[in-house]
Amino acid sequence: MKWHGAGNDFVIIDSRGMSARVTEPLAKALGDRHRGVGFDQLAEIRDSDTGQTGADIELDFWNADGSRAGACGNATRCVARYMFDQTGRDQVTIRTARGLLEARLIDGAVHVNMGPPQLDWREVPLAREMGVEHLPLDGDPMAVGMGNPHAVFFVEDAEAVDVAKWGRTVETDPLFPERTNVEFAQVRARDEIRMRVWERGTGITLACGSGACATAVAAATRGLTDRRVRMEVDGGWLTLDWREDGVWMTGPTAHVADAVLTADFLTNALEQA
Repeated sequence: MKWHGAGNDFVIIDSRGMSARVTEPLAKALGDRHRGVGFDQLAEIRDSDTGQTGADIELDFWNADGSRAGACGNATRCVARYMFDQTGRDQVTIRTARGLLEARLIDGAVHVNMGPPQLDWREVPLAREMGVEHLPLDGDPMAVGMGNPHAVFFVEDAEAVDVAKWGRTVETDPLFPERTNVEFAQVRARDEIRMRVWERGTGITLACGSGACATAVAAATRGLTDRRVRMEVDGGWLTLDWREDGVWMTGPTAHVADAVLTADFLTNALEQA
């Protein structure tokens, strides 16, 4: 399936009941916007033993370059919407590398708890011991873990930032042993932020759910905003609410199309591995 949340686009594969699994070569082939389908992230839905794991489903994420992602907030919201539509329920629990995530359908909107932020250097992770609020990089970013590492920069004008140049540079800085997502945030008011993002393994995207959560946490931690904010990203608007139990996110979801991969495509993907 092809879905998007505020322009953050995904391929979602429902592998429940199947022996086949997504592999790095397949994810990379699908992520090619010219020879495949194209996506910011790929999400694979897998079976979960609810009694043992406490989850209704399990979810794995892949970047467009074939690398793994630990979390993806907008994809999680899209998968939750898919599950609500399938089951008629208004609540679902999803296990990811981030842990158990709770999603709720409230007044037609999908809300997902992305969990508490990771604010210890080991959890982000960073390459050496330091405080996360002020990293020793030009621009004074803050590091936040949300299942993925994030470096959040506060800028006067988000539109003026060369996201490709600085995002690519910071993503691979030695300070981040697992690379990092990079956010450029302009605080407009106590309850409003404009944010643009560079995602590791993908590049510029129109939105990033875990990045939006990280930005909201960084802004509140530095006292620039309240803990509940509206955030304008390149693809639309998201709402973030940092509560005691985690960072809740809501925003739009859209189901674009269903598709069947051809045997030739799958064969070529394996041959090119």
